[in-house]
Amino acid sequence: MILKLIIRNAFRHKLRTALTVIGVAVAILAFGMLRTLVGLWYLGVEQSSATRLVSRNAISLIFSLPISYKDRIRQISGVQNISWGNWFGGIYIDEKHFFANFAVEPKSYLELYPEFILPPEDRKVFINDRKGAVAGRKLAAKYGWKIGDIITLKGTIFPGQWEFVLRGIYRGAQKGTDETQFFFHWDYLNESLKKGIARRADQVGFYMIGVTRPDLAAEVSQAVDITFRNSLAETLTETERAFQLGFVSMTEAIMIAIQIVSYVVIVIIMVVAANTMAMTARERISEYATLKTIGFGAPHIALIVFGESMLIALLGGATGVLLTFPAAHWIETELSQFFPYFNVSTRTVCLDMLTACGVGIVAAVFPTWRGATIRIADGLRRIG
Repeated sequence: MILKLIIRNAFRHKLRTALTVIGVAVAILAFGMLRTLVGLWYLGVEQSSATRLVSRNAISLIFSLPISYKDRIRQISGVQNISWGNWFGGIYIDEKHFFANFAVEPKSYLELYPEFILPPEDRKVFINDRKGAVAGRKLAAKYGWKIGDIITLKGTIFPGQWEFVLRGIYRGAQKGTDETQFFFHWDYLNESLKKGIARRADQVGFYMIGVTRPDLAAEVSQAVDITFRNSLAETLTETERAFQLGFVSMTEAIMIAIQIVSYVVIVIIMVVAANTMAMTARERISEYATLKTIGFGAPHIALIVFGESMLIALLGGATGVLLTFPAAHWIETELSQFFPYFNVSTRTVCLDMLTACGVGIVAAVFPTWRGATIRIADGLRRIG
């Protein structure tokens, strides 16, 4: 009986109910997307390896380190593997078609990054071809690249037109692995610099260091920095996680702003839903009084009003959650250069539904109290 009254009351004014459900759905959709964005911003940090270190110039990333450092780093106890590279910053076609591209030492780099899965035959060809390059699966699919294609990048940090032969297309070991990167031989870059800009040759932007055990990370980091202390190019060595956090911290204000906006959206829809439920309660005061007259108690009235608010909020929440998945798929497909991985987690879905419940509860507080405490005589005085 109570459930039937709740459902009938919820859909008595179909247009009002539909608009309220849509409003809650849009708010939950926006909240879920914004929360997912914040989570993905820290995805690189969460997926960082505990056995990889990054060593760079202690002054800034824009300053380089001598290639000769690699031999001294290899001799440090606890170092298992070492690779090196430079951020290339090349542009494909024009500035709108930007993607991450690096010059790396291929063999050791692929050993340090087992999450980049490359077929053995492609791996061998890539390592042996000085002009060879490897692209992520999503990046290759976006531009229709195939093995053997010639890809030309316009240099920004390293001026000129740089041609590469696509020798491999890697896929990620996990769904969250970035499949939009492009990397090629550091030797190819270095040899070209020797011919054109000799003073910039034999310099690397970073060293990637693999340690034998995660517990040695701090010890090895300290040893590397001590080795090059008081040199012309001192190093700053940190875990890959700390390195990624350094980039994230640069945009921390933006992330805080996005989080604030996500909460503001929910507060606004709470106010809208509360106003709708308050309007409904005012219209039905006489009905509540009549129900009390025929034997319904205050708890029954409260349950009817509260149930109606929760039903509308949960319908809106469920609709918003259902819309979140196609929206996330569209973002991942159409905006892959910015969001190579845009997956809505179970935690986000649960948070969306809890938020919808919160909207329903807050919206129902005053109408529930009003309906449960109305005096029969006062309610029957009202007309309509």
